[in-house]
Amino acid sequence: RRRAERHDIKISLFLVASRGGRCYSGGYLPSRGDLSMAAAASPDFKVKDIGLADWGRKEIAIAETEMPGLMALRAEFGKSQPLKGARVAGCLHMTIQTAVLIETLVHLGASVRWSSCNIFSTQDQAAAAIAAVGVPVFAWKGETEEEYDWCIEQTIKGPDIDGKPGWRPNMLLDDGGDMTII
Repeated sequence: RRRAERHDIKISLFLVASRGGRCYSGGYLPSRGDLSMAAAASPDFKVKDIGLADWGRKEIAIAETEMPGLMALRAEFGKSQPLKGARVAGCLHMTIQTAVLIETLVHLGASVRWSSCNIFSTQDQAAAAIAAVGVPVFAWKGETEEEYDWCIEQTIKGPDIDGKPGWRPNMLLDDGGDMTII
């Protein structure tokens, strides 16, 4: 019975996380040594300063120790890739904790594109760290209203391929409903 209860909790956490790529299929996230190579290979992002990625990566490593639920999901479901085929467009505060969520979604097989839900809440080092591993992210602290709308549009509509519509989400994770306005 205890095992079943723990399993139910994990599944509930999984469902919360999944309601929330073109990103490294198989959940692969580049190592620190691969950061600049990953960013160069996927220039589909806009952040204040990609040079902040190493700082963000260090903070993400600390945050992972404080987020055991997401780490448990990675450990238990990472190999089975339950989110394979999921295309998640996210519009949440782009913080270090959100970066851990994003990397968990990718680790579980999802393709993810991200923007911030607030023009002042982005932690630029978090956005840079996520962009550096190849996740398309469009967020920086101090966006104008026009830039904010542009970022959300980029999150929803990935680049077209040979003139045909490219990446489109099949799941939205939106804190304030702003994606529904675009």
